[in-house]
Amino acid sequence: MKSKIDLIIRREYLERVSKKSFIITTILMPLLMVFLMVLPALIMVMGGGSSESKILVIDNSGSIYSEMHGFDEVEFFPCTESVDSALTRPGFDAVLVIPANVLTSDKAQLKLYSNGPSSMMRESAITGQIDNIVKDIRLRSYNIENIDKIIADAEVSLPMTTIRTDKTDDENLGSGISYALGVAMSFILYMFILIYGQMIMTSIIEEKNNRVLELVVSSVKPAQLMMGKILGVSLVALTQILIWGVLIIGLVGFVMPAVLPSLLPADAMSDITAVQSGNIAAVSDQDAVELIQSMLLLTNIGFIIKLIATMTAFLIAGFLFYASIFAAIGSSVDNVQDAGQLTTVVTFPIIFAIIFAMLAAGEPTSGLAFWTSIIPFTSPMVMVARVPYGIPGWEVWLSLALLVASFIGMVWVAGKIYRVGIFMYGKKPTIREIIRWFNYK
Repeated sequence: MKSKIDLIIRREYLERVSKKSFIITTILMPLLMVFLMVLPALIMVMGGGSSESKILVIDNSGSIYSEMHGFDEVEFFPCTESVDSALTRPGFDAVLVIPANVLTSDKAQLKLYSNGPSSMMRESAITGQIDNIVKDIRLRSYNIENIDKIIADAEVSLPMTTIRTDKTDDENLGSGISYALGVAMSFILYMFILIYGQMIMTSIIEEKNNRVLELVVSSVKPAQLMMGKILGVSLVALTQILIWGVLIIGLVGFVMPAVLPSLLPADAMSDITAVQSGNIAAVSDQDAVELIQSMLLLTNIGFIIKLIATMTAFLIAGFLFYASIFAAIGSSVDNVQDAGQLTTVVTFPIIFAIIFAMLAAGEPTSGLAFWTSIIPFTSPMVMVARVPYGIPGWEVWLSLALLVASFIGMVWVAGKIYRVGIFMYGKKPTIREIIRWFNYK
């Protein structure tokens, strides 16, 4: 029995890893992810000079325009014409109308007339600037001596650093970094489970239509065939994520520490050195202490290996759980179109899981986060979103144990469906009929 399953696993594995598409995606996906991360910055740098705007300002209050100033690629010009006339002037993109009661009424409303689409960021910057001008003018009207200095002295923005008393400094990852890391890991699992799960389903449907399965099951039991397919594709997913893991470990553990000193300014490197030596007081920018600690932790090979190992464990267990369901669906239908409705039943929990994962990344200790990281249908994505926060180890092990137990139970259920479904042709089974298959011998 074992040798037969081994043959099926080897066939499924080698067939997929030898494809050019696997090699290309394995190499290009990390590069694509990095590109998508830096794309917004590239767009801003490369496209920033092409969005220059010239705005005419009709200041009915007579007090605001004199204190306005341009920003980024936006320039303001005074205008005494009507709105309709101003809009016809060539070379200008919009007309801003400031009402006469802007200094006296809290219900005053700015109006921006534009001949085309308007940028939300530009609108926000304009209203923010005018809000500050109105506030300053109103404060000056009280004729309080040195009021600007008083307000400047009163304004404060205190940084906060979270110190985990149950963790050492080497394990303390900042909340912002934990959130981003948790969501990213959840999306990776979401992508793998959907892509490779549907790959199993499609493969079974194709082989069923080609009558290949009828020949194979003459020498292999249906349960063996199903397990071989699931485990073979699981190894493909594991291979891909391990390759990515090695690349990430090499990047953050060896390349970044070697390259960063030449890229960062001297004061930034001195701050990093101060944090590494434990001399926090010597850091020039105290707001950056938590960020530096988090980045140093992310370049710790041991920490990275721990994260990748946890994510891999939940990836494999979660994939095996859902793959058995996809295999059962593939065996019970004749074509991908018929599988659509049944697949929806499976994809809904996966979609809900990624939603719960984002919520859990924001509130990792909430009741919702705990229970959705325990329930097998949602636990793979939700738990990896919580792991960067350093949650208790027993929660991770409990979640993983329940997921593995559920996988074993789901394999038994899927096997009952699979052994009958692969011989059914020409008819789309109902849920009631699928339930009856459990009693077939």
